[in-house]
Amino acid sequence: MTDFEVVEVQPNSPEQHAFGGPEEDMSGERDSDSMESLNAGQREMEESLSLAVVTLAPPCGDPTVCSCDCEACNCHETRWMERNLQSTELQLQFLMSKADDLHDCLVDGQGHLEREALAAAVPSFLYTCQPFFNHLESTSTVSPHTPLPFGIYARRVQLLDFSQQLCDRLEQLVLTYGSYDALCLDETKPNSVSHFCIGQSQLGPLRVTTFRYCTPTPYLARVDTGLFKRMRWNVERLRDEQQTEEESEAETVGDTVYYFLCYEDIPNAHAQASGDIQDTSNVVRMWSIGQWVQVTPDTEDIYDWITCEVPQADYHRLLFLGSEEPSSCSATDYLQQLLLTHETTD
Repeated sequence: MTDFEVVEVQPNSPEQHAFGGPEEDMSGERDSDSMESLNAGQREMEESLSLAVVTLAPPCGDPTVCSCDCEACNCHETRWMERNLQSTELQLQFLMSKADDLHDCLVDGQGHLEREALAAAVPSFLYTCQPFFNHLESTSTVSPHTPLPFGIYARRVQLLDFSQQLCDRLEQLVLTYGSYDALCLDETKPNSVSHFCIGQSQLGPLRVTTFRYCTPTPYLARVDTGLFKRMRWNVERLRDEQQTEEESEAETVGDTVYYFLCYEDIPNAHAQASGDIQDTSNVVRMWSIGQWVQVTPDTEDIYDWITCEVPQADYHRLLFLGSEEPSSCSATDYLQQLLLTHETTD
């Protein structure tokens, strides 16, 4: 297991991302009622999320909308925004209730085999939430050069709040399963659930995929850097020829830049000068956003990455955020501002 995965995890097969996880030959020992309940929950979720694709779609391309006067068009857009928010909130509550169900089933369950089925369901459920996160990210991303009307700004704030609520709930779900030893949260272990995706958006030619670490994770697995990561952003620059799905799959390691939200404990010079060893303020926790700067292997050749057991990298600090941990949405906002500023100055 490397320090971080340079290739995004994609679904291997429909069976592996069913609500009950990969199919296993349990020789008839698995609780059939529990599995039937999980499968029913998955069917319900898929039907509801399929409906959301239509409900959440913006009213673009409708000539009756574009041909009306500005006042009528604005009224139509306002009504659509209200319906969109209501539908999005319903989807949020649906996913939150499913997370609560998985939590309660684990805490209240007693059978060992049932717990195995629930543990397999959690990664699948995290994957199922990605389209909802993607919708929230894509509809709340704005350009700093475009002034926002108050109604649009308020809608964006609410969408970000939805994203934060679901992120927090999923993080607590994974932490609960980890505390019951039903899931492994150690990034260095195979099949661990150390982090999960919380959305993908596009900023001009850049595609940004955001991941949240459930617990603070060492920046490097085998070297103590004093840094602990809480979020990762995979930032890909899309080439003109990468417009089709088939061509986009041919990306190389060099096409992606990795950014992290990290913290480090910095010695407090004032506390050390006082000589009070009991002073708990002898260190200050500082948060920052930085870039993964590749050291080993010293090439972008994919074959060198494959043969490298553990890639190594420095941490290039780009933005200091102070001693308070930012929310996942705030941190992503900061990262997007950095990217947009860099794009503007280039």
